[in-house]
Amino acid sequence: PESMPPSSNVTNQAQPYGSYGYPGMQSGYRQGPASHTDASPSDDLYGQSNYQQYSQVSLQQKCVTTQRLFYKIAHLMNFGCKLSCLFVRGVETIRPSLQPFPSLSELSAALGGLSGVPELEVEALRPINLLQERNLLPPRPLEAPEPNLSPDLKKVNCSPQTFRCTLTSVPQTQALLNKARLPLGLLLHPFRDLQLPVITSNTIVRCRSCRTYINPFVTFLDQRRWKCNLCYRVNDVPDEFMYNPVTRSYGEPHKRPEVQNSTVEFIASSDYMLRPPQPAAYLFVLDVSHNAVEAGYLKYFCESLLGNLDKLPGDSRTRVGFLTFDSTIHFYNLQEGLSQPQMLVVSDIDDVFIPSHDSLMVNLKESNELVKDLLKSLPALFSQSRETHSALGPALQAAFKLMSPTGGRITVFQTQLPTLGAGKLQSREDPNQRSSSKGAHHLGPATDFYKKLALDCSGQQIGVDLFLLSSQYADLASLACISRYSAGSVFYYPSFHYIHNPAQLEKFQRDLERYLTRKIGFEAVMRIRCTKGLSIHTFHGNFFVRSTDLLSLANVNPDSAFAVQMSVEDSLADSSLACFQAALLYTSSKGKRRIRVHTLCLPVVSQLSDVYAGADVQAITCLLANMAIDRSISSSLSDARDALVNAVVDLGSAYKSNVSNLQQSGLVLPAAMRLFPLYILALLKQKALRTGTSTRLDERVFAMCEFKTQPLQQLMRMVHPDLYRLDNISDQGALHLNDTVVPQPHLLHLSAERLSRDGAFLMDCGNVSSEKSLFHLRCCFSHIPELETPLSERVRAFLDWLHDNRAFSSTIHVVKDDASAKATLFQHLVEDRSEWASSYHEFLQHIQQQVSK
Repeated sequence: PESMPPSSNVTNQAQPYGSYGYPGMQSGYRQGPASHTDASPSDDLYGQSNYQQYSQVSLQQKCVTTQRLFYKIAHLMNFGCKLSCLFVRGVETIRPSLQPFPSLSELSAALGGLSGVPELEVEALRPINLLQERNLLPPRPLEAPEPNLSPDLKKVNCSPQTFRCTLTSVPQTQALLNKARLPLGLLLHPFRDLQLPVITSNTIVRCRSCRTYINPFVTFLDQRRWKCNLCYRVNDVPDEFMYNPVTRSYGEPHKRPEVQNSTVEFIASSDYMLRPPQPAAYLFVLDVSHNAVEAGYLKYFCESLLGNLDKLPGDSRTRVGFLTFDSTIHFYNLQEGLSQPQMLVVSDIDDVFIPSHDSLMVNLKESNELVKDLLKSLPALFSQSRETHSALGPALQAAFKLMSPTGGRITVFQTQLPTLGAGKLQSREDPNQRSSSKGAHHLGPATDFYKKLALDCSGQQIGVDLFLLSSQYADLASLACISRYSAGSVFYYPSFHYIHNPAQLEKFQRDLERYLTRKIGFEAVMRIRCTKGLSIHTFHGNFFVRSTDLLSLANVNPDSAFAVQMSVEDSLADSSLACFQAALLYTSSKGKRRIRVHTLCLPVVSQLSDVYAGADVQAITCLLANMAIDRSISSSLSDARDALVNAVVDLGSAYKSNVSNLQQSGLVLPAAMRLFPLYILALLKQKALRTGTSTRLDERVFAMCEFKTQPLQQLMRMVHPDLYRLDNISDQGALHLNDTVVPQPHLLHLSAERLSRDGAFLMDCGNVSSEKSLFHLRCCFSHIPELETPLSERVRAFLDWLHDNRAFSSTIHVVKDDASAKATLFQHLVEDRSEWASSYHEFLQHIQQQVSK
């Protein structure tokens, strides 16, 4: 299939991510040199094979059974060492002159031995032949692997939902990391909704050398001295730190909340301010062209803001303003004392000016009634508009001038391609190329106008969020730059229409309510520090890089995440632990300067087996997704796809070559990485990276934006949705939360063979696409019926629980059993073959071919 690289020497087609697999790819704000290599299509790479053709003969099944039995026996015998690895020769190599099984000492030595790890890590290393074992999914969604730390350190370590490393055992040297062929990086969700210990103290204790904040992983040499866990400098304990406000006792600095919690928030002193904390300031920039009126979003925006006006994060200083535009720009005087809002029109879009500096951004409390009057009248004001042009660029320039004195958040609603003034764009999409197998063009911006304006905004502490509600191509690749470089968010609603697309309308309303009421931080910066010997070289997400390790975030929100690539610069041989600390300095919506600090601690290991045992397959997949997005923009889509395939080939080759003389046919990976090929195949079938099937350019670009900003849990649901059967759901293994019983159905493989006509199934795709959750039913519903039956109650309890565990509410699409409706569901069944992409088993065969070369 054309979606796969050709079988002839795939590893030479695209340079892997660096000399050892993963280099510092140039992120979007630093365009790297383009090395374009197109993948040529393969005529018949895999043939017509399917799972049934791979059912193994009884002899091979006996070999697999023998392998497992021998593995268990060897583990039970455990001659003073942990079992590292075991392979049994495949059926094709079984001959009368079989070689004997290796001894236990040989097995342990094959991967360098194990450094006294618990049984979970032995299981993580169990070799799995992916071509033989089909049921690889766990019954419940994967949890993050637990680092091999002492119980005391585990208890205080940072939550993996906040801070996660691709390798929970950090390689001691770069050579060991290279040998493992796995990427080292961090995934961070720094501002997620949390209940935190807030520390008010005149003294914030930090290392005098590297400025690390004191944390649970420092060492107290005595009551008066502590040793930094990042640079190892010995620091004095300030007198004030001797008092513990929690226990109200003196002389126990190691019991302070800063040293008992890996995530804390400090109230910052004036030392952490360049200016007095800004007020919460919100400017709404609204497209009111004929296209916008036809789409019908304005009425629902005004209703939502009216309903949530009192819930906007802020205090008595909160400021708001409104700006509308078509071919001209309209400002609104909302100064206290007016009987009604006044519209001020600026028609000179080539030299935008602000008609009034005092009355356009107003105090929400003082001008509350005028703001409400404006929101009630806006939809009718433009309902008869016939103006088809859009001067988005000049409107953004005006918004920048209006917000520059204070900073704050600009929220832009746009429904079409900008056609007038600065930043105007032309359509670059060729509909005939949407199904191209050679990849996509125009993934980067057509102009640097929006990036430059975003950087100006960032310099004035202004973040810009974009809501694109468009039925036609709008060049999101260019428009998204306004949010990307100002630390904003992008929301996209393709084919939005308030009547013809009720699902998108419902999603827009739900998203908008969350957006308007969620927590926000202003004028923020974030710095990530790590143990001496480790270095950070590339960041992923929406931000502006102010220096090598400092990210400028004009706004920070609880739904955005970041990724970081790392390398081992100097040997960590003298360290048993590696630590990472992220410090986010921001102004709250109440005008308080705060510092949120997260600290993660991981063991340092010298054995390859320990590296593999601690591999976090989901974090690795998410980091590679970020790297692939950068590669597709700086080089080509086919180059990025080839590099993802190479990542699987590299791991298979490394695992095979480093297991000494222990050989086995098939494709063998350690249990910890058993889902890696499946996740990479699922990535290749995502809108962001797929080829060979019709994909609108804006939808592809939006998927790329999501990959760069979504937290891990949401990203993994996008990549590999969770599929459950609901019609036989029971209370067996259910969670008991307060007075509610929440069933926990088992996960199903994403294959049509797991579905049946007489069943009801739920597919949870996260909250970022229009098809969020899909039922596969014999009859059609527009909602989940509320019946007084045990089954209905169980299903609704499970759905409510899924909703409660995510930020944005997901809409439910009920799909009946007919061809047109099923297509939506079947595109998510990543294990099956399609016209444009291979099946999971074919993909494994291809990987095996490359590993065997």
